[in-house]
Amino acid sequence: MDIINKIAEELGIRRQQAEAAVKLIDEGYTIPFIARYRKEVTGSLNDEVLRNLYDRLNYLRNLEEKKQQVLASIEEQGKLTAELKDQILSAETLVVVEDLYRPYRPKRRTRATIAKEKGLEPLANIITLQMTTTPLEKEAEAFLDEQKEVNTVEEAIAGAKDIIAEYISDEADYRMHIRDLTMKKGRITSTAKDKEAESVYEMYYEFDEAIAKLAGHRVLALNRGEAEKFLTVKIEAPEDDILAYLNRKIITRENPVTSPVLQEVVADSYKRLIAPAIEREIRSDLTEKAEDGAISVFGKNLKQLLMQPPIAGQVVLGWDPAFRTGCKLAVVDATGKVLDTTVIYPTAPQNRVDEAKQVLKKLIAKYHITLISLGNGTASRESEQIIVDLLKELPVKVQYIIVNEAGASVYSASKLATEEFPNFDVGQRSAASMARRLQDPLAELVKIDPKSIGVGQYQHDMNQKKLSEALGGVVEDCVNKVGVDLNTASASLLEYIAGISKAIAKNIVTYREENGRFSARSELLKVAKLGPKAYEQCAGFMRIMDGKNPLDATGVHPESYAATKKLLEQLGYRLEDVKERKLDGISKKIRDYKKLAAELEIGEITLRDIVKELEKPARDPREDMPKPILRSDVLEMKDLTPGMILKGTVRNVIDFGAFVDIGVHQDGLVHISQMCDRYIKHPLEVVSVGDVVEVKVMSVDLKKQRIQLTMKGI
Repeated sequence: MDIINKIAEELGIRRQQAEAAVKLIDEGYTIPFIARYRKEVTGSLNDEVLRNLYDRLNYLRNLEEKKQQVLASIEEQGKLTAELKDQILSAETLVVVEDLYRPYRPKRRTRATIAKEKGLEPLANIITLQMTTTPLEKEAEAFLDEQKEVNTVEEAIAGAKDIIAEYISDEADYRMHIRDLTMKKGRITSTAKDKEAESVYEMYYEFDEAIAKLAGHRVLALNRGEAEKFLTVKIEAPEDDILAYLNRKIITRENPVTSPVLQEVVADSYKRLIAPAIEREIRSDLTEKAEDGAISVFGKNLKQLLMQPPIAGQVVLGWDPAFRTGCKLAVVDATGKVLDTTVIYPTAPQNRVDEAKQVLKKLIAKYHITLISLGNGTASRESEQIIVDLLKELPVKVQYIIVNEAGASVYSASKLATEEFPNFDVGQRSAASMARRLQDPLAELVKIDPKSIGVGQYQHDMNQKKLSEALGGVVEDCVNKVGVDLNTASASLLEYIAGISKAIAKNIVTYREENGRFSARSELLKVAKLGPKAYEQCAGFMRIMDGKNPLDATGVHPESYAATKKLLEQLGYRLEDVKERKLDGISKKIRDYKKLAAELEIGEITLRDIVKELEKPARDPREDMPKPILRSDVLEMKDLTPGMILKGTVRNVIDFGAFVDIGVHQDGLVHISQMCDRYIKHPLEVVSVGDVVEVKVMSVDLKKQRIQLTMKGI
């Protein structure tokens, strides 16, 4: 198989683009680096296409490797025909290769292998040839052998039937057809193990749906319900169609002696050998596709969350709410430095509200706090009420926002948090994290395992390696898109930069601590284990503010510095103008990009990127994202009435809708059917995590704590 051609075809790109990308990947370059600084070579393939290319490249290479192993194994057995070799080489999936290999795979002892050892294969051949007119009992007499434990004609015929049943089961064409039939016409059903048991799986207690129409989130829900012993899940195959197909294939002559026996064998082969295996394969295939879909949605949600705009220039009070142990507070200045921490007890059982308000007023006055970042965990609702009452009593304007606490407890108890805040307890670390995730979501959230950030579905049930790799790729793309300040970035942020490993990230921080600030990007080469290759990949994503070279504060790569200086001279500017941001509008001064690029000895795409960067040096792409909603008053679920129109923030997007925070501690669901008037396949076509949307309340169920919202007709 020509892997490059196949990838180019699948991704809808040119062969040269696929070839160039594969070459760069094989040379050890990372996706963010290729996407940003090798556009000339790949014809501007973006990070999403490159990640898909990388995944397909790995799959197809594994497939080719598997084909070679299978061919070698069959060759060794002396059973490789030219036709079989062609079939294996042209197979496009691992499943097809496995199907073709099945008859030749070394088997554990089966009923068929035992029957072959007893010398019953010739009897099986007599039956499959369908030529005999002699009764089978008579034919079987020739195979009776006490030494081989074939004592009766019934035993001989049963053994021969087992051999034929296994032959039918091993035939690749039959399996492919049956799998296809089951996928197209089969149904998946589930029943309750105990109909009286209350669970979140009640809608699946009597469930029946066509496999072809089954949505990914249902597959994952059924799997979980089965794993938790609430459900029995089965695949109902179109058995009559399958048996009719097999009978047509196997019974090639109308023979009253062999036909009834072969009909029995077909039924046995299907029910005992083929059906259970096909059911496992289809369930596994459905799960894999559902997981891929869920991982993709999780990745898109995570990207939106990480790319939320930072709230700069404000002193924030992080508030980790709790009942018995008190609410932990942390005051964090505009640079993310923790200035103060304390504990207050305004919630049950202590209810020391007045005392808590006094503490809060003093902190707000002392540190000029302008924003309170409240975690959405236990006691959040009660804490919010206290905050709203407090804001009314303050002479200055202070607002609050509720932030998603997901992953905060994981971070607070981690080795990383212990190193960062050795003298803080878990609650104080969590409060500091609440404040920082508002000030710079990306810098704070990279400290947490992406799986724990809580913008996915069924993340604990799926292939963890695959999930981690996909989410790690999302974080890597986001961090490199934004870039990092080399002199302030934490090791957890630096390790996501192209070309930087965990160890090198720590070495950068150590170098900074021992030698002070970096004054030039080239200084990175002095960091232990950071060689020229790593430098080439990471340099463009590292920013140095107020360094020796103003270009070090931009996204211009050091390899283009000479061309950039030449460009500035030609246009009548100095390097200092970059620092002073005097280059806005220089793109209008360039008449002919192609000609200028040739003069500067760089590619036209690179030139356009440099100009864009010089116009807005180190521009933060997060500025384009919707800003979070800051609140100063509280709304409770009981205040909601159908028809009420509210502004809310999309917290999570799943296959069947989106959860929207409308400020009442219980996210409301906008079902996919309530998102817009046109038909959509997935909610992500309309909304993303972090979007600020207008919604109308449809219904409120206080008992079940459910809010139904709509985005239609507003």
